[in-house]
Amino acid sequence: MANFSKSNVPQFSVEVYQNEYLPEGGREVNAIVTVTSTGGGTTGGVPLSGAAATPTHVPGQASKAAVVIMVDCSGSMDYPPTKMRNARDATAAAIDTLRDGTSFAVVGGTHVAKEVYPGNGGLAVADARTKARAKEALRALSAGGGTAIGTWLRLTDRLLGAADVEIRHGILLTDGRNEHEAPEDLRAALESCAGRFTCDARGVGTDWEVKEVTAIASALLGTADIVADPAGLAADFTQMMENAMGKEVADVALRLWTPVGVEIKFVKQVAPTVVDLTDRRTGAGPRAGDYPTGSWGDESRDYHVCVQVPEAGIGQEMLASRVSLILPDPSGGAPQTLSQGLVRAVWTEDMVASTSINPQVAHYTGQAELAQVIQQGLDARKSGDFDGATAKLGRAVQLASASGNEDTAKLLSKVVDVVDAATGTVRLKAKVAEADSMTLETRSTKTVRVKK
Repeated sequence: MANFSKSNVPQFSVEVYQNEYLPEGGREVNAIVTVTSTGGGTTGGVPLSGAAATPTHVPGQASKAAVVIMVDCSGSMDYPPTKMRNARDATAAAIDTLRDGTSFAVVGGTHVAKEVYPGNGGLAVADARTKARAKEALRALSAGGGTAIGTWLRLTDRLLGAADVEIRHGILLTDGRNEHEAPEDLRAALESCAGRFTCDARGVGTDWEVKEVTAIASALLGTADIVADPAGLAADFTQMMENAMGKEVADVALRLWTPVGVEIKFVKQVAPTVVDLTDRRTGAGPRAGDYPTGSWGDESRDYHVCVQVPEAGIGQEMLASRVSLILPDPSGGAPQTLSQGLVRAVWTEDMVASTSINPQVAHYTGQAELAQVIQQGLDARKSGDFDGATAKLGRAVQLASASGNEDTAKLLSKVVDVVDAATGTVRLKAKVAEADSMTLETRSTKTVRVKK
């Protein structure tokens, strides 16, 4: 484990959990890499839990962060009328949570994107006066028009791109499907915005498409969730903004260097949610590649790295991969190495050693499978394949029970009747509320940490 600390930068540490022993002929090496950041003006390792935990801005010192809130103003936000009111109230609550000195803007989204505040093609700087004016501008928000989320994201990217800040973040609220632009237009917008800002996405009510909202959050390295009851928006927006205000360093990359002959099979974030990063690799010199992790405050995340090594004889050992946390230099200089860990391979004839699965690896392999079988089970249920749905969701119940993922187990119990959790014996419920099914699908990638 290695550490790096610098003024105003959180201290990062890397821990590698693996069984490094392989049998003769063994080639696959799995490791869980735990990355933790603490300090640097955040909350000293304590999770953000309220406005009091939000770092304060020092007068006269430039803010590190810029935030744009995207509010769905399509016609469906008027059904029921309380939805639009709750969205305005939630946006006002988020604005109140902004740290003074933070650059911010509000965008109204329909089939086009409109600047609501400050409305001058740029960002405002948060203080008592601008917050009050922003909340006043929210009163003009009304529902009408279609939904083209790609246009919202592109406007947000232009606004954030003009800000001289380290942390760029978006918050996106939608209540409907992206029906007024082609799917490839949204994909192109996400590809254009990826790496430029992070974004949390929320679906309100039950008329939106889960896969659209989760794809936005995944592409932009943010969180996705459902707020089935619009009355819960204000609390959710406040929490999202508190978390955004706790970020202190952006664009951290997980760099994997591998020796000649070693192939990377996959790289996944596995806690707090499952996000496959394998295809997001960018080259970083000979035999090295960077995987984006987004912005960090005081927090800890786990990553599953799987590599394939060349065959070797009993008694031989090798470095399978060097894992580093890299912070780019905005001025184009050499990047900083924040922390580092090693993944090793040792060939042994000791069958007990080589067949033992590391507890962290086993746990997160199960959590990744849990997310996958929930998605497969819900898709099967939608398509009328009830036998397939029963089998997949039964396996999900079994995995959730075995890993202690109580939140997911509770969500599953609203979709299936559990006969025996240990064996995964379940029956599909005859009637399932749409909100319960969508909540399970949206939160299927949330994981629990391995028990130490």
